[in-house]
Amino acid sequence: MKVIHNSVGSNLFRNFYVSLPEIGEFDALDDGENSCAFFVSSVLVIFKKLKAVHGMVDSTIKDLVESGWVEANQPNEGDILVWEALQFDDGVKEHIGFSIGDGQAISTSRAEKTPVEHDQHFGDTKRKITHIYRMTNWD
Repeated sequence: MKVIHNSVGSNLFRNFYVSLPEIGEFDALDDGENSCAFFVSSVLVIFKKLKAVHGMVDSTIKDLVESGWVEANQPNEGDILVWEALQFDDGVKEHIGFSIGDGQAISTSRAEKTPVEHDQHFGDTKRKITHIYRMTNWD
């Protein structure tokens, strides 16, 4: 949990450059605006709780399930939260982050382009949590 808490304000998860033949090199994380899956999966890979680093919420969820994470009903500290998809200028986006307990979460902020601590429902926004994943065998 300390690594997750210490990630707040870090620029580490802001950029990831990829090169595709048809468009050349580009920042797949859009300077931190689309980095939630990269943030969550990178932290989990460090602790060998996920197989790979991902850039999309869908592939992160698939890897969570394949890596032994199970769905839960109420969030506990250390659980992975997935929020409902919302429409943005660049498309419809789900969001993923960490529950840190007491109704709080840490996930990347599109506005701040870095991990931030926030209410698990984004305060007045009341963004709905659609899935909660839990690793039952954290060592």
